[in-house]
Amino acid sequence: MKIEKDKVVSLTYELRIKDESGEQTLIETATKEQPMVFLFGASGLPEQFEDNLDGLSAGDAFSFSLDAEDGYGDFDPNAMVDLPKSVFEIEGAIPDNMLEEGNFIPMADNEGNQLQGRVIKVEEETVTMDFNHPLAGKELFFEGKVEEVREATSEEIDHGHVHGEGGHHH
Repeated sequence: MKIEKDKVVSLTYELRIKDESGEQTLIETATKEQPMVFLFGASGLPEQFEDNLDGLSAGDAFSFSLDAEDGYGDFDPNAMVDLPKSVFEIEGAIPDNMLEEGNFIPMADNEGNQLQGRVIKVEEETVTMDFNHPLAGKELFFEGKVEEVREATSEEIDHGHVHGEGGHHH
């Protein structure tokens, strides 16, 4: 069975990025024990990622790179924002250890859209947050294997994600 829209795909892979010295650094691995499982065509993954897998079958190996534009976009300096510390208060207090540099904090914008922000700097009155995707501005190098391709259930297609083994549970 070939990978195409509305198929459930299971992959093993290694993801590398170039570090400051130009060397490729391993940053993520999906193993046979914990593969990446997603609904093809509704994954929310970069379009070029899916394009590189389109038409492959179980057992096929893959190796490709995505430049920043085709991955998670270029780094946007406007996504670095200084927020008042009061934004982080819950019932009048900021939880211990929340505002530590490097922490990812789930937040929402003015329209209620969910975002992940990373704490960059904490000052007396403000917190500098980075709302860029952690892989923004990075060239991505993927190498792996298609482990399984199966038909998605009608429920998975309706919900837009995988259920059961390796997927989402309701």
